[in-house]
Amino acid sequence: MASPAKTTGSTQVDAVVQTVKANQPAAPTGISLYSRFALSGAVCCSVTHGVMTPVDVVKTRIQLDPKTYNRGMVGGFRQVIQNEGAAALLTGVGPTFAGYFLQGALKFGGYEFFKQQSINQLGYETASNNRTAVYLASSALAEFFADIALCPLEATRIRLVSEPTYANGLVGGFTKMLKNEGVGAFYAGFGPILFKQIPYTMTKFVVFEKVSELVFRQFPKETLSDGMQTVANLGSGLMAGFAAAVISQPADTMLSKINKTKGEPGEGTTSRLIKIAKDLGFRGSFSGIGARLFMVGTLTAGQFAIYGDLKRILNATGGVEIAK
Repeated sequence: MASPAKTTGSTQVDAVVQTVKANQPAAPTGISLYSRFALSGAVCCSVTHGVMTPVDVVKTRIQLDPKTYNRGMVGGFRQVIQNEGAAALLTGVGPTFAGYFLQGALKFGGYEFFKQQSINQLGYETASNNRTAVYLASSALAEFFADIALCPLEATRIRLVSEPTYANGLVGGFTKMLKNEGVGAFYAGFGPILFKQIPYTMTKFVVFEKVSELVFRQFPKETLSDGMQTVANLGSGLMAGFAAAVISQPADTMLSKINKTKGEPGEGTTSRLIKIAKDLGFRGSFSGIGARLFMVGTLTAGQFAIYGDLKRILNATGGVEIAK
């Protein structure tokens, strides 16, 4: 039996409330809902990664040529500007924006989708009690599919950054790599990108969810203004970004190295990775960590803030929250 509708005690006020509710747009579900999650993820990732392109250029140069770029992040900026001009700091902005637009859509949209599927399979109570496992599995699956889309554009970006005269922009670089090296060149770094991105994304979402849970336990979301919710998302995202940067740094360095140049004839990806790992060592694997902490912390904070705001704007609030 349906529960009786709540009343304010005034017939006139009740009538106004019901009229307002009737005129409110229905909350989206299914494809409509997940497409909004995907659009929010695409925008938040492409915008933040695009804005951070200059930092990414310097970070990549430090990883690829630590002997030359050995003055830290600020010194690296000065070196790039002095040697190549300020415009060099925007090298690869095209593939960065395009790649992370696709990746963001699949990552955030996929995360919400796989989280919901886990809840459907396990039941809400079981999923809530095992929410860390749900977060880990959902983010890993989402990132795997997102990386299939990201890998060719990330390979193009790194080639443009490592070889400034290689081509003029995204289309030129992509076409030249495809013509000269074939489709395989775009996925030479697929192993490292999975090794980098999957732990990165798992850490990113789990830490964000856990920190958010602690924040909203102290300050219930329904009592906070939209602005304060954005601040909470920024803070939680910053913590998530720092943790994710440290976890994924070695693989990020290897990814930059393997995409710098094509392999020797007959040299497989696995043998190249082993060789790169031996050459780098533990210390070398963390080259550029300062720049990357700044970059990843900032962009992750921005991503979760923008993602949360866009979900509210698009009325995409139908995702199931399993935090206690």
